This record gives sequence, C-alpha cells and structure tokens, in this order.
Amino acid sequence: MTLPPLPEVDPLTAGLVVLATAATDAVYVMFASAIAARRRIPAANWSSIWYMLSSFAVISYTSNWIYVVFAAAGSWVGAYLSMTFLHRTRRT
Repeated sequence: MTLPPLPEVDPLTAGLVVLATAATDAVYVMFASAIAARRRIPAANWSSIWYMLSSFAVISYTSNWIYVVFAAAGSWVGAYLSMTFLHRTRRT
C-alpha cells in the first residue's frame, strides 16, 4: 500500500502560519488573563487582536491541509511562551 504524496509546502507560508498561530495563542492567553482579572477594556482589546491574527492562519491552511500542522506548532509555542511570560511577571 502506497501513501499519497504530501502536498507541497511553501516555507514562507509555513513560517508565517507558525508565527500567526503563536501570536494568536499568546494573545488568547492575555485575553483569558484579562477576563480572569475582570478587566473589560483590555479583554475587549485582546479579543479583537485575537480574531485578526487567527484569520491569517485560517485562510492559509484552508487552502492546504498540511498547514494545520504548522498552525498546531505555532499554537503550542504561543501558549507556552505567553504562560511563561505571565508566570514570570506575576512572581515579581
């Protein structure tokens, strides 16, 4: 049984999808933090930024399913880094 070939990947698009989803997850963590702190204006600001960033990744990977892998990687990186940042700022 032969597996079908993987779709072609544009390295620039893949990198941009990783960056967009990393930023999206980082912004989502900031949004959730603002919600938890009951800060309305920052929550609204983070929410609007979150939707703008997510649109790039969605548009990119709906044309080629392989970009979902890069979106997942960016999502992980964004959440990890933003949680690291939040953890450090709350300790000091």
